Amino acid sequence: MPSATTLAEPRPTVADFHRVNRGGGLFSESISQWIGAAFALVAQRLGLRPTALTLANLVLGLAASVTVVAFADEVAAGSVPAWVVGLVALVGWQVAYALDCADGQLARVTGQGSAAGARVDVLCDVAAQIALVAALSATAVAQRPSTPVWLVATFAGTWMVNLVTSVMQAGPNAASMVTSTSLPIRLVKLVRDYGAVIFLAGLVLVFAPALAFWVVVAFTIVNGGFLLASIAFSARASLR
Repeated sequence: MPSATTLAEPRPTVADFHRVNRGGGLFSESISQWIGAAFALVAQRLGLRPTALTLANLVLGLAASVTVVAFADEVAAGSVPAWVVGLVALVGWQVAYALDCADGQLARVTGQGSAAGARVDVLCDVAAQIALVAALSATAVAQRPSTPVWLVATFAGTWMVNLVTSVMQAGPNAASMVTSTSLPIRLVKLVRDYGAVIFLAGLVLVFAPALAFWVVVAFTIVNGGFLLASIAFSARASLR
């Protein structure tokens, strides 16, 4: 019989879950990962597996993006208030991303990580981001019908640079072009912080959907430039 003085193993706290987060940038670490830690705590108490959070992230992210696409023309015409659709996107994308942060935290703290779970996580991220790109593109075209097809295609293609490089950073050959962790550098890196990016995109949809065109232009330049810089950085390292 166990001793009466035997202490029960302490339950993990929100701080325990946040401690094992994989970063993502200043915004993500300060906000999204903490919300994710709270979700992970609730999921652990309910006995949910990490993949349940992954799938919830996918469903919520897709629902928010589909809503934006479905009402893009109506918002542009003024028959549907932009702030309503924008708020759905802003909240939906942020909660979905927090769930994406939570699944990894839950897996690491509870020891439920698996190769299959990691694959599902990446595949759901791809699907959610495709939907996000479609939402921003649909809004840009609805607000500005003269938006070039080539711009939308380039935006969609370069958007995946962040996801691809994030997956590569998790491997044994990971390397960073800028290793400084100073605050000015971290502020500059917000342009590649997914939590910050979707927060900005959501705000644009709430307050000024006409600016969606310029969001598409800006992130095409940022992501395309990062891709070229990454190729140059990796090529130089491989030729040494």
